[in-house]
Amino acid sequence: MRITIFGATGLLGKALMREWKDDEVTGLGSADGDIRDAKQVLTLVRDSRPDWIVLAAAYTDVDGCETNRDLAFDVNCRGAVNVARAAKQQGTRLLFLSTDYVFDGTKTTPYATDDPRAPRSVYGQSKAEAEVQLGETLPECCIVRISWLFGAGGKCFPATILKLAASRPELEVVGDQRGSPTYSIDLAHAIVQLCRQGASGIVHVTNRGECSWYEFAREIIARAGLKTVVRETTSAKFVRPAERPKYSVLSPESLQKRGIAMPDWRDALTRYLLQRT
Repeated sequence: MRITIFGATGLLGKALMREWKDDEVTGLGSADGDIRDAKQVLTLVRDSRPDWIVLAAAYTDVDGCETNRDLAFDVNCRGAVNVARAAKQQGTRLLFLSTDYVFDGTKTTPYATDDPRAPRSVYGQSKAEAEVQLGETLPECCIVRISWLFGAGGKCFPATILKLAASRPELEVVGDQRGSPTYSIDLAHAIVQLCRQGASGIVHVTNRGECSWYEFAREIIARAGLKTVVRETTSAKFVRPAERPKYSVLSPESLQKRGIAMPDWRDALTRYLLQRT
């Protein structure tokens, strides 16, 4: 197969470029083209002639989206629609990366793919609207929702915790937000399998298990062999511009139906830490 990856220089894009074997893969970053420009997108798709497009390009600064709403929608929604239209015109399949932030976080059990969207942040709203418009533009597209992405080659929660732990004896981390950490390499492997299966519809892809940010931080510190003390706090003490879902664990049922299994997030964290050494 021929694969074109939009967002190849991002955290997930780098993992996809490293891990995708036995297919012809073209990686495109923002320097190669702007997905907000429909003509540029169509030219890039025509030139690379892919069987599948993986759209990992996005404006992912969740707090930044709150003060840059137009940019968030231009990139995350209208840009995504440009790619979908180019895919439709060229007869190409599309896999789009979405987020757990399309949900409001009021549930206490894992979110199913057909649970109603109710985003509470501009970032989540831009992704939710993209899902709707992509479904209308290219009904056979595959929408992959992910959560709490981490990995080498970019900013992520474990990297931040390790950096802070290097200079502070104690850290405070919120314990009232729960989700499923997702390792970029495991996610990349799942995406490869979904494309090779010809998947369509909405699929939830995260590592197995769930935790709070506090529990995640404690595990990072322990597995890294550090002595930094991690104390639990609440979201109310760390007010941020964008509201985060209190609970955004995604049900693995849609992925399991396709015969794809994800490792536990603790196992993924161990491999991430080894990759850093």
